[in-house]
Order: sequence, then C-alpha cells, then structure tokens
Amino acid sequence: MIYLMRHGADDPDRLGGWSRNGLTEEGRRQVHTAKESLFDKGIEKLYASDLPRASETAEIVAEFLHLPIRYTPQFRETNNGLLAGMLKTEARERYPSLRWSSLEWTQAFPGGESPEMFFERTGKAWSSFKAAVQNETVLLVTHGGVINAILCIENKVPFTNREMHYRIPCAGIISVG
Repeated sequence: MIYLMRHGADDPDRLGGWSRNGLTEEGRRQVHTAKESLFDKGIEKLYASDLPRASETAEIVAEFLHLPIRYTPQFRETNNGLLAGMLKTEARERYPSLRWSSLEWTQAFPGGESPEMFFERTGKAWSSFKAAVQNETVLLVTHGGVINAILCIENKVPFTNREMHYRIPCAGIISVG
C-alpha cells in the first residue's frame, strides 16, 4: 500500500514550485493533526520530496512514526524556475501572462520545466517507485501537483496543466493500491 500525503500549508502570498520556503504555523498545525491518522497504517518506510515544505512535513511525521526519511527529489513539484518562491504580486507584474495553466504543453517556465517535462519526470519516478516498494506499506510526502499527476496515471485520466483533476488539501492523505 502506498499512502500519498501533501505537505502542509506554505505562504499563500508566494509561488510554490521549487520554492525554498517552508511551512507556515497553520501548515505545521495541519500536519500535526493529520499525522494521527497514520498511527495504525503499518507504514514501514517514509519518503519525501526534498523541498522544504515537504521535508518539514515529513520531519513531523517521521518523529511521530519513528521512521527515517528517504528524500526523493524526483517527486518535487513543478520546476517553476525564476518564479520559485516569488511573491505572487511581483510575478503578476514581471510575468503578467505566465501561469501554469496557460503554458503550452512544451513551453517551460523561464529557467524551469514545461508541463510535458514535469509529467514525464513524475511518471518515470512513479513507475520506478511503485516497482521498488511493491509489497511494502509506505508513505510519500510530496506536492499537490505531483499527487494530481500520479492520480491521473493511476486512474488513466489524461494529464493536462489546463485542469487540476485531483485536488488534495494541505496535509491531506490518500491511499493508492
């Protein structure tokens, strides 16, 4: 069994992506509340994206479950390049028409990746990860966009950056058979 957990809330005034920003106080509260539901799941291993908001989430869970964290940079959120961690107001001024949902499939963020690159990276990582952890019960702490892509793969729903098919709340946990 694989459990997917989205990181807790981060600064709503800043763009995420490959941001180096961590959790807010609210985000930490969300994770402390959510971790309780993991107590009796039989989780044997804990994996996490190495971006601060996911790693901080994983640290809270790791302490609770008494597990080491295995960092998996391949499960980072979309690389939004120069926009990573930028104030949203500044991003709107500097890049007025640039949004994830408006990118063409092969169009990359400045200094970052395209929807196609993100989906290919996530798909390859997911396939390898599933093969490596089969017959184990594990938790992967990652990001909303990554979980959306994984669920599209698992449910055979065409992935697109134009629409978010699966919205997981901050510190939300789901299972993937």
